[in-house]
Amino acid sequence: MTGKTAPPATDPAPAAPKKEPVPTPKEEPAPAPAAEEPPAPEHPPATEKPTAPADEPAPVPTAEATPAPEEGSLAPPPWYSRACLHCGFVTEPPSSPLSLAVEEVSENSFTLTWKAPEQKGQSGLDGYVVEICKDGSRLGLLSANKEPFLSTRYTVQDLSSGDKIHVRVKAVSASGASVPATLEQPVLIREILRKIRMPRHLRQTYVRRVGDAVNVMIPFQGKPQPEVVWTKGDQPLDTSRINIHNTEKDTILYIREAQRSDSGKYELAVRINGAEDKATLDIRVIEPPGPPQNLKLVDVWGFNVALEWAPPVDNGNSEIKGYMVQKSDKKSGKWFTALERCTRTSCTISDLIIGNTYSFRVFAENACGLSEKAAISSGVAHIEKTKKIPQRDMMEPPKFTQPLTDRTTTRGYSTHLFCSVRGFPQPKIIWMKNQMEIREDPKYIAMIKQGVCSLEIRKPNPFDGGIYTCKAVNPLGEASVDCKLDVKGKIGQGDRGAGLLAYLFLFSPSQWCGLSLFCADPGEGGP
Repeated sequence: MTGKTAPPATDPAPAAPKKEPVPTPKEEPAPAPAAEEPPAPEHPPATEKPTAPADEPAPVPTAEATPAPEEGSLAPPPWYSRACLHCGFVTEPPSSPLSLAVEEVSENSFTLTWKAPEQKGQSGLDGYVVEICKDGSRLGLLSANKEPFLSTRYTVQDLSSGDKIHVRVKAVSASGASVPATLEQPVLIREILRKIRMPRHLRQTYVRRVGDAVNVMIPFQGKPQPEVVWTKGDQPLDTSRINIHNTEKDTILYIREAQRSDSGKYELAVRINGAEDKATLDIRVIEPPGPPQNLKLVDVWGFNVALEWAPPVDNGNSEIKGYMVQKSDKKSGKWFTALERCTRTSCTISDLIIGNTYSFRVFAENACGLSEKAAISSGVAHIEKTKKIPQRDMMEPPKFTQPLTDRTTTRGYSTHLFCSVRGFPQPKIIWMKNQMEIREDPKYIAMIKQGVCSLEIRKPNPFDGGIYTCKAVNPLGEASVDCKLDVKGKIGQGDRGAGLLAYLFLFSPSQWCGLSLFCADPGEGGP
């Protein structure tokens, strides 16, 4: 090996130096490009020791070596190269992604978010790589995405409930991959809270009477067993009166004897590891209303009495549906119902007996029933025994005390129109439809009793809709009220014929020839 040169070698292994000491050059030779090949054979023959030519200086070995891959990690993909493909200049990889966090966890997936790294490198970012590993898995870290992506949000799917997933995210550029950003704790895949299944009858106001029991069960779903919280007006419930029983699938609210104070909106919140679902239960506890106020005898004439009163102060936590008026004569002392379900705060009681003295009382009614007490009139009405009643006390033109109200009905269902009138002599009642008098028509039944006028429309069809008028006439004058009737339903072929007959019935046969329905069209030929 003193002066011999080695035969030409096929591998680019460095040659052995000469025996004479070679002085170290002051300037270091430029490093070979990183893309060049490379290493010597794994096991060169021990006996052959090729030497470099005597006239060529031995190259100085490079101190930088390619780092070995981490134990348990995959082989680096092509984008991990740190060298520029054009000039071979080695650049620094980007820094680690920032603020890696779990945004949402479901029963089979979870979503990650992070921020871009501070240093993106001279070549810029190619994207991010998400690597996951199941706790206890022997496969090690696996890439969740096949290619780098630029979004800072990623959802890992197709997981199983109960898995614990270790996660890390790398930023990738042409210079290589960054140091990974890692979550401190594994992500637990769990079943998230489902929507509270509020029963249909509880989606509206739940009404109970005072003293009744309130027993409400609301099912829900969630794993692990959720935390159930009931509140009323953002305050905890009074556990001395309200009992709450929770199971894995439902919650029960129970009140043994409901009171008015138990009315209100109850909020139900079901929570699982930060996830929450809410529902509202509206409970209304009602009782009979109080009595009406200030019942007065407004007028007494002939056989009639006019009454007025005010609504009760306490409606029993429910809307007042009407009033019941009773009368009692002094002779018998018994109470008899004169009017039921009166929706107004005034009425007229007729057909009283001459010579009797009457007292009156009024009950209020709501969804719970009649009031326990009644408003009793302070005065009495005495119907005098006179053969001839002075005209100034009796005679008056017609006056409607209750008008007609607009109505909407369904085709084929009979409906009624009501109004009340007063006047003396007793007025004649005329019903009209669209300003045309309703005569003897079996479809309509008109009645008057104690000043209450009613018109029944039997099995109406859409042609029966329109403006209905009730007209009262006596020698001193006349008065009228009207309303609109709307009949819902499609118009059939039979309805057209029925509508035409109803229209013709308003006229006498002698008038039919004057109707345009039976006149020849001037546009058509004629004599």
